[in-house]
Amino acid sequence: MPQFQWDEFLKINCVENGVATLSCIPAVFLNIINALLMFVGITSLVFIIFSGYKYMHSAGDPKVLESARNTLIFAIVGLLLVLFSFFIRNLIFEVTQVPCIKTFGFGC
Repeated sequence: MPQFQWDEFLKINCVENGVATLSCIPAVFLNIINALLMFVGITSLVFIIFSGYKYMHSAGDPKVLESARNTLIFAIVGLLLVLFSFFIRNLIFEVTQVPCIKTFGFGC
């Protein structure tokens, strides 16, 4: 079974006479997904740093320590959920070789 080449599909079908067509919508979705993934990563990093700051300035207050601990746990769990969802999607694609999984149903 030939490997689906997403980049080649976009070069052939996405632009006509220098103007983007409706077949560019999958590329827009992929760019949005990539931007959201970067946003989640940066947000998680900020919350991890913020929880460390709260922990260092807690002065032994149990409520602040618990709050810092919860912030750290939730930031790490959120980041892991997003990363594992992409891992599972890519794993399913590698096992089934169905191109619609990576292109969100477009181009099939």
